[in-house]
Amino acid sequence: MAVTRSSAEATDVIIVGGGIGGLSAAYSLARQGLRVRVLEQASAFGEVGAGIQLAPNCTRILDDYGLLEEARSLGVVPEAMVMRDAVSGEELTRLDLRDMEERYGYPYLVIHRSDLHAMFLRAASQAGVELVTNAKIVDYTAGSDEATVHLEDGSTQTAPFVIAADGLHSPARYKFVGDQPVSSAYVAYRGTMPTGSGRGAEVDLAEVVVHIGPDCHFVHYGLRGGELLNQVAVFESPKALAGEEAWGTPDELDAAFAATTPFIQDGLAHMWRDKWWRMYDRDPIDQWVHGRVALLGDSAHPPLQYIAQGAIMAIEDGWVLGEHVRRLRTEDGSVDWDRALAAYQAVRPEHCRRVVETSRAWGVLWHLDGRPREQRNALLRARETGDYSMIDWLYATTALWPEDEPEMFRPIPLGTADASLV
Repeated sequence: MAVTRSSAEATDVIIVGGGIGGLSAAYSLARQGLRVRVLEQASAFGEVGAGIQLAPNCTRILDDYGLLEEARSLGVVPEAMVMRDAVSGEELTRLDLRDMEERYGYPYLVIHRSDLHAMFLRAASQAGVELVTNAKIVDYTAGSDEATVHLEDGSTQTAPFVIAADGLHSPARYKFVGDQPVSSAYVAYRGTMPTGSGRGAEVDLAEVVVHIGPDCHFVHYGLRGGELLNQVAVFESPKALAGEEAWGTPDELDAAFAATTPFIQDGLAHMWRDKWWRMYDRDPIDQWVHGRVALLGDSAHPPLQYIAQGAIMAIEDGWVLGEHVRRLRTEDGSVDWDRALAAYQAVRPEHCRRVVETSRAWGVLWHLDGRPREQRNALLRARETGDYSMIDWLYATTALWPEDEPEMFRPIPLGTADASLV
């Protein structure tokens, strides 16, 4: 158990979950002068996985937090994002990420997930956040002026506000909404390797590349200042479609990519084959706030990974909460939680609904075959490199607008988002 202040002191906010979403929200609120406690069920704070992509809508928040330069030093700022056909190897389209940085004012950054998590852990600790491990939450009680979390050991903790950043399988989501995660039947394999020799030395680390193929895709980019090559292989599992419990196995990995380029085939040999990640999301919901409990991150809106916004949306959630706290402080400096939570509820669900639904749509687009694949490729080839019409809504804003936000980047009004426009 790591503690940065006395547990006997009053706590303004309890955050359940010590992942990227929970820790970034803790830092956001602590920098507003609030006393924050994070409860993590594991025996230590940590993060599994490999690379993560941070678009300008996230790096602008890191800049506001004073963390952008540290993130740059830990990651890689690539020059381009390239999309290729996984069967032919043909380049279909690309984004000039340096030009995009000029447009939005902030870089596109790739970083190891554990490095991003550790950065937020350090920031939260330095801001005075109380960090508690071995604290598994099994239930929530949401009142009108406070909320209580119930721990597995039978104890309870109460605060004026509780954030449930407790992940895809959130007990809070189950209690207040009652739905279940939705399986996509897709599974991801990951792997990293040093870039000093072999395949790692052959790949252009100035690019983030995604190879899209029938029912599969393959991604690679550099990490840790170019010291590591990160690779991700994703495919649809026939066993999952058939209803089998043991699905996403290594034999399916090899079969799924059998028709792809030799470059991808070689990459499969370097994936971690002893673990894989089944891909789930949840159907969007309109209500995230329940009394004094608010859902945040994957408990509220876990997207599929096709537009690389899962962790970013969680980071945005925490930043938005912190900004509403700042803007809605009462004259005596206390927090008007009712107004702050009403504001959070007003601006976040519709924006994140669009992210979840767009992620699903892009997954379909990436994995087409036959005539639809040919039509998709033709459309992507026809796209101008400087055409940002598909991403302005996402990268330019964070669903809470500074007063000087350019008019061209203002949001679609709540309730009018249309997945056909993305």
